[in-house]
Amino acid sequence: MTAEDASLQIACPHCATINRVPKDRLGDTPVCGRCQRWLFVGAPIPLTADTFVAHAERSDLPVLIDFWAGWCAPCRMMAPHFEAATAALEPAVRLAKIDTEAERALASRFAIRSIPTMILLHRGREIARHSGMLQTPQIVAWVRQHLP
Repeated sequence: MTAEDASLQIACPHCATINRVPKDRLGDTPVCGRCQRWLFVGAPIPLTADTFVAHAERSDLPVLIDFWAGWCAPCRMMAPHFEAATAALEPAVRLAKIDTEAERALASRFAIRSIPTMILLHRGREIARHSGMLQTPQIVAWVRQHLP
């Protein structure tokens, strides 16, 4: 095993810089080499068209994206459950949110027809999709069932 095999590329949730982190150090609260802030924040991160590629395509971590909108009642009801799932899934999975009203191009790219919709991506490839509200244990179980 080479040193490269023993590390992961992880995008910083603050500045989107790609950081190389040894796999066995993921739980040691790694910090970004550029902005010196934590790479894991204990909450879903907002994704935009500008930060999507770094987190969903260039990062080695699977990313679970919640496509939502502020006017959507089921989205607002699921939000605390999605946030709580972060504690169970980080640092193995990055959780992120995309506001479908603000990021219409990303919503269109993934053919989002109903919300909330969760999509699990790994290196830019869709692994699984679920539409409809889930609670924390269901979110965690669904993700673990589909992890690569």
